[in-house]
Amino acid sequence: MGFHLANIAGRAALVLGAEFFDLEEVSDGEFGPDLMAALMKPDEMASLLLRLGGKTPGGVIADVDLGPPVPSPQKVFGVGLNYEMHVQEGGMETPSTPLVFTKFPSCLVGPNADVEIRSDFCDYEGELVVVIGTGGRDIPKAAAWEHVLGLMVGQDISDRMVQYSANPPHFDLGKSFDTFGPIGPTLVSVDEVINRDDLRIVTTVNGEIRQDSSTAEMIFDVPTLISYLSRITTLTTGDIIFTGTPDGIGAAQGKFLSDGDIITTTIDGVGTITNRCVRVSDFQVVN
Repeated sequence: MGFHLANIAGRAALVLGAEFFDLEEVSDGEFGPDLMAALMKPDEMASLLLRLGGKTPGGVIADVDLGPPVPSPQKVFGVGLNYEMHVQEGGMETPSTPLVFTKFPSCLVGPNADVEIRSDFCDYEGELVVVIGTGGRDIPKAAAWEHVLGLMVGQDISDRMVQYSANPPHFDLGKSFDTFGPIGPTLVSVDEVINRDDLRIVTTVNGEIRQDSSTAEMIFDVPTLISYLSRITTLTTGDIIFTGTPDGIGAAQGKFLSDGDIITTTIDGVGTITNRCVRVSDFQVVN
């Protein structure tokens, strides 16, 4: 048995059905409230779920605001051009090695947080997000899933004006504005996810389907990404990988995000996140 870990008002909570249980309270002090510390003890969290009988839930998860299940990872990676149809819609060449960039951890927000946009060229990118459990270096592909703690839904929001304001592009800056990394709704332990290599991912904007694909269509699958990254840097517990987005992005259709737009992304077995776009200012690129 696995677990679903949520961020409730900055405190770690286990989710069981529609209810949540404060991790510190139901563990009788075995855990504290810190989410990053909880990631170090996945087996204990799974075991605790079996002992929740008679415990009083903290409430119903639908009634609370959720924060990012992994609030302060050491590293946040993004992967570009990782679906062939997305490569084609952008008129790019298929990469021979993973195209990796970084997102600043400060961009991470909860699954229902507002996305603050600052230009007319902001875009959505629904993605499967992988969270590292047991860290390591030089991880072989055959063992890579053993190093995955869990999965989340993510949105790699991108300001295309900033991203392409220089050559080569500013992937990191264009994708790291505050609020540009909604994740959640919970961290689902990988053993809870059926067909982990073939998960349907759908993104809608205002109810219109924009992206509809499967993670089986990745050019570089999860084990390949983990193995590749671990050959360069030691992966640590809580590190996050945004694994790439399918075709259907706004830039390819001339459908950028506007004030009031509602983005919803669902991944089978992992959950749904919904984010409202709010225009907060006008960003000027320095020339």
